[in-house]
Amino acid sequence: MGRLSGKVAIITGGAGVIGKAAARRFAAEGARVLLVDLESAALQAVCKDLDCENVRSFAADVTSARDNAAMVAEAIRCFDGVDILLANAETEGAVGPIVDSDEALFDRVMAVNVKGPFLGMKAVLPTMAARGGGSIVITSSVAGIRGSAQVAPYSTSKHAVIGLMKSAAKEVAAQNIRVNTVNPGPVASRMMSSLEEGLAPGAAERAKSVMQSNMPIGRYATPEEIANVMLFLASDEAAFVTGAVYLADGSMMA
Repeated sequence: MGRLSGKVAIITGGAGVIGKAAARRFAAEGARVLLVDLESAALQAVCKDLDCENVRSFAADVTSARDNAAMVAEAIRCFDGVDILLANAETEGAVGPIVDSDEALFDRVMAVNVKGPFLGMKAVLPTMAARGGGSIVITSSVAGIRGSAQVAPYSTSKHAVIGLMKSAAKEVAAQNIRVNTVNPGPVASRMMSSLEEGLAPGAAERAKSVMQSNMPIGRYATPEEIANVMLFLASDEAAFVTGAVYLADGSMMA
């Protein structure tokens, strides 16, 4: 019996490396997974690579209430319900000082990183309650714990989802629904490559070297290492864990 045997999970941001790693890990532990992303072609490529009959895909915009409702309806159609929501879709925005920040880009970061998890919870909570409970895991960041210069919109959004998580955890605890955040440090991914280039245009490798040297563990996390924390929070092993901020940061915040 796997740790998620009999469970149904929706994973947003499914075309990214963390979403893919989580889908692989969840499915290996017995979950049936609906992998969701805005980028349909990238999502199909991930599903093809996973090559698992218990992983389905669904293209949706997490900033749309209609798409979130459709995402949940698809999970119910395919798998008869939802037990786990991994609200993992995110965008980093642009690197730069606040005075140069684009208002529309700020709105986009907040829409994906904050409104997305809010709408996802709003859509999934009724079916979770009807099934007797569930687990919601939101991807935040170490940038949600401390200030981060040059990425104020991203850091703001990651602080905001912690407030969302804590409020939701208290609101739905009596329904046996748990809500937590995972707060990764730097992860080897497209997003980190984008941030490195933004922080040091034309010298991304140097920026990466500096950031890794400032980490006590001396390296970035792998997507699989973050997925393992997500798996724990999604599983019944975390039955008494709710309203918590789970750092996976290589001791950055110690």
